[in-house]
Amino acid sequence: MKEFLGEHFLLENPTSQRLYHEFAKEMPIIDYHCHLSPADMANNRQFKTLTEIWLEGDHYKWRAMRTNGVPEKYCTGDEDDYKKFEKWAETVPYTIRNPLYHWTHMELKRPFGVNKILDPTTARNIYDTCNELLATEDFFTRSILTRMNVEIICTTDDPVDSLEYHKQIAADDFKIKVYPAFRPDKSLGVENPETFNAYMDKLSAVTESDIDHFIDLLNALQQRLDYFHENGCRLSDHGLETIYAADFTDEEVNLIFHKVRLGLRLNPDEILKFKSSLLLHLGEMYHEKGWTMQFHLGALRNNSSRMVKTLGPDTGFDSIGDFEIARPLARFLDRLDQQNKLTKTILYNLNPRDNELIATMIGNFNDGSIPGKVQFGSGWWFLDQKDGMEKQMNALSNMGLLSRFVGMLTDSRSFLSYPRHEYFRRILCNLIGRDVENGELPNDVPWLGKIVKDICYYNAKSYFEFPE
Repeated sequence: MKEFLGEHFLLENPTSQRLYHEFAKEMPIIDYHCHLSPADMANNRQFKTLTEIWLEGDHYKWRAMRTNGVPEKYCTGDEDDYKKFEKWAETVPYTIRNPLYHWTHMELKRPFGVNKILDPTTARNIYDTCNELLATEDFFTRSILTRMNVEIICTTDDPVDSLEYHKQIAADDFKIKVYPAFRPDKSLGVENPETFNAYMDKLSAVTESDIDHFIDLLNALQQRLDYFHENGCRLSDHGLETIYAADFTDEEVNLIFHKVRLGLRLNPDEILKFKSSLLLHLGEMYHEKGWTMQFHLGALRNNSSRMVKTLGPDTGFDSIGDFEIARPLARFLDRLDQQNKLTKTILYNLNPRDNELIATMIGNFNDGSIPGKVQFGSGWWFLDQKDGMEKQMNALSNMGLLSRFVGMLTDSRSFLSYPRHEYFRRILCNLIGRDVENGELPNDVPWLGKIVKDICYYNAKSYFEFPE
């Protein structure tokens, strides 16, 4: 019987173990998509308690606690920090076979060095031990990131963001590079005129321009894109149900924009035409800058209107959707490709039924200009667990080139989430090692080790072309 979370955790055979320990384990981390707070990094935040650093903003844990019968006051409410932690400790034993069980204990092990199983009997000791460490400078935010061997972080930022904290971090000459990523989703939100127009007012103020026509919106977004680029941004990101690729004319889109700016509701056809046009223009802007554009597709968000009204978005009430993906995605990518304006692109799906769809779609638009120009992104959100990662890598292996994959990202709001890279690397090494042991790959460990190191680090390092 193997030890839980032992040295060879998830590594089923000697080849897998060698690939992980000799090649993957010590590679630096490029976290090219996450939701960490730039302010926390700029100010080198000291978290007061394990609850604060672990449960604050983590909707994965909140969902598990609610499912375990824990009242909301212990999840997002104002209960005492230890009482919240107690409820999490009561929940953890019931998360067996959920990735939270692995992640929880991996995050206790690294960076805290705690090897105990978290349950009600160990909760107080673990809480006090970790709090003592959090009180020391070695466990302030920047030290945790350094301890986890992070090299580059890309946050997720709205175009109206001042990027003041990114500037502060750069001025501090912090060893870890922290870059913004451009997330203009609110500029697409014309289905709600009131919210959209309030956002247009913010964008207008930041750019010191009037946004009365569609071309004004494009100019304002270009101005912000230029500003982000000057501050190290090399990626955009969109969180969409599906890609928008309807037919439109410039005249139609301008009339639609005037209508929504008057506060009038659009019909579904008008909404689709507007989004299709703006998304295409943004894709052209990204190509001009040489950025990578990312699309996170397939989330059905805000399903519990009662709870979202109470707590707001991103609080744990989203699920997998079943939207049409293939046809609009192909049309969108082809429109850019026809003009030779398709930039580097990463596609993430949330519904596992779309694995093979995405794995074959990327092959349509890889044009030989660079290795892996169009990427099948790592298992995302509900799929960033062992089964989801294996299925994503198997689909990519079967229908593309796993060897050119840019690898893992945290997509997290927690500074303790970096063991997810270890989790991914162990799963990757086990997949390859298993094939070797089964005689499906040659026992050429140096070559396979190079492939592993590329997927863990070097592919991303060369792909994104971050500023030196």
